[in-house]
Amino acid sequence: MQPLDVLVVDDSVFMRKLISDFIAEDPGLRVVALAKNGKEAVELVKKHRPSVVTMDIEMPEMNGLDALRIIMKECPVPVVMLSSLTQEGATETLKALEWGAVDFVGKPSGSISLDLHKVKKLLLEKLHIAARSNISRLKLYELRADSSARSSDQALLRPHKPEAASANSSKAALLTPDSSSFFKRPVTNFEHLIAIGTSTGGPRALHQVLSELPSRLPAPVVIVQHMPPNFTKSLSQRLDSVSGLKVAEAENGMVLESGAAYVAPGGYHMSVARNGTNGYRIHLSREEPRGGHRPSVDVLFESLLPLKELKRHIVLMTGMGSDGARGMLALKQAGALTTIAESEETCVVYGMPRAAVELGCVSNVLPQHEIARKLMSVVGTPNS
Repeated sequence: MQPLDVLVVDDSVFMRKLISDFIAEDPGLRVVALAKNGKEAVELVKKHRPSVVTMDIEMPEMNGLDALRIIMKECPVPVVMLSSLTQEGATETLKALEWGAVDFVGKPSGSISLDLHKVKKLLLEKLHIAARSNISRLKLYELRADSSARSSDQALLRPHKPEAASANSSKAALLTPDSSSFFKRPVTNFEHLIAIGTSTGGPRALHQVLSELPSRLPAPVVIVQHMPPNFTKSLSQRLDSVSGLKVAEAENGMVLESGAAYVAPGGYHMSVARNGTNGYRIHLSREEPRGGHRPSVDVLFESLLPLKELKRHIVLMTGMGSDGARGMLALKQAGALTTIAESEETCVVYGMPRAAVELGCVSNVLPQHEIARKLMSVVGTPNS
């Protein structure tokens, strides 16, 4: 089998050599060209049409984010970002994922570090996954979704955050186990609960779904996105800025509230449990990874099994592997009202949804831009 062509983009000679050496160890990959900045990267992508690109973010002349936007507009190819593990690096990486990057690998100790050996296996694995990702069909469905969003009935699902200025200030104080600042009027008495699991391609998928859910959604939303610490915090902040829901990175002991979404923090499993007679609380744990993941979608889904008094709506979206499929099956058998898998047409990687479909536990297979509409139909229109 012909090896996959990789374009390596980094302003550091050391890093270009190190990444190239890693790729040379994998018989399924080969370096087709090297670029020292974003301008060169754009030119070399057009010349070589590589199977996948590794893209640094901070570079002279043209940075990785600007290069990514041009590449995705003019000659889309799968891109894996190389990011620092700082808060600033996480913010930039989330932008890259929204603008079309398939995935990212964190640099353990900055841009020039022998510690990158620690992530060699992860880098090679993600290059293979990215090279098989669904870039062209994803762009097609984004155009369809944009067209759909302009229709009048889709407009009914758009988020509404009254008093935007005060909302921004109130979000600065996230809910803690002993605080009620997350909502001025917490609604902890609800009949519905939505749980979402996703991985590769998930940030863009979550952006699509959560941006179409209204602020008065009569249900909480709990989310597992495979992502390391810092990145889940940045993800929740970005989702909060585009959604009518109040979105936060989950904290241990948080009380679930309607109209709010909770993202499992990187490095922690998240589960939901009854809170006596006062609703439901989030529990975080550092137990061993499940299937290589912490947080794990299966851990979240399995925690919902005893909550049969709730109408549970379960969603699996784009991602490699099968995390969440068995949990969805168990919930379906335990009476979950709705089980949704994102369709292959819009998945960046059709892995987790496919696993659930193959287990026969999916009641709805939907493209990404129809998932919010379905959730609204089953949860019900919020009161005005």
